[in-house]
Amino acid sequence: MNELKEIPKTVYGPVNSWRLGRSLGIDVLAVDSICSFECVYCQLGKINRVQTSREVFVPTSRILSDFKESEWQTAEAITFSGSGEPTLALNLGEVIRGIKAIADQPIVVLTNSSLLLNAEVRKELLAADRIFCKLDAWTEEAFQKIDRPAVGIELESIVKGIEMLNNEFEGRLAVQTMILKRPTDSDLDSYVEILNRITPAEVQLYLPSRPIPDQYVVSSRGNVAAFSGDHRRLNTISESQFLSVAKKIQRLSGIDVVTSQQNI
Repeated sequence: MNELKEIPKTVYGPVNSWRLGRSLGIDVLAVDSICSFECVYCQLGKINRVQTSREVFVPTSRILSDFKESEWQTAEAITFSGSGEPTLALNLGEVIRGIKAIADQPIVVLTNSSLLLNAEVRKELLAADRIFCKLDAWTEEAFQKIDRPAVGIELESIVKGIEMLNNEFEGRLAVQTMILKRPTDSDLDSYVEILNRITPAEVQLYLPSRPIPDQYVVSSRGNVAAFSGDHRRLNTISESQFLSVAKKIQRLSGIDVVTSQQNI
């Protein structure tokens, strides 16, 4: 493990979130960008470590120390996201419990859903109040192109994992989906069929609005409005098309849909 002095702060913000208000970020990875996906729209830039194995990246004591030194009292929510996929951290559950012993704000975990077939991961997540599960595709081909997962991860394992977690979780589970192009009616039927399997409390739809750095940038963990370094942006559908898609998904599924543009 890296020397603790070399690890960036594991707590950042609070930042303004359209979903959560003032959100304090917890990064249980911190030593690098570490994920089981290399999503084409990732705001972190390059993922330096692609893996599916779990380990302790930062000691729990260091994370809790950073938390106590932060402005946690001013936050409306405490969100686990950071430098990649938080469920890769073997001490995720321990950190959640440690923070809940200090603070009363709701604990939110953002996950790409890749490790949810692991019963121990699901058990750790049950301590959270809200979980946002990524689901960016409804076909295997699209999943591989958009999320670019580590070898061996397939769409069905993502869907099954979210379904199992939602059956066990007593809090509020939402499905998050990034819309990159206008889906066909057939696409929407396939997507809604998956949603009906999962039965989330909410669907959150996004357009890729943030700059994508060419290399990993630790400051991009937060809600960064602008980035001045080398970066790229993705072309996507118009806002009016996006809202039309959101309304159609809500009508077909009967599930509440919220968007990064506005509630519908």
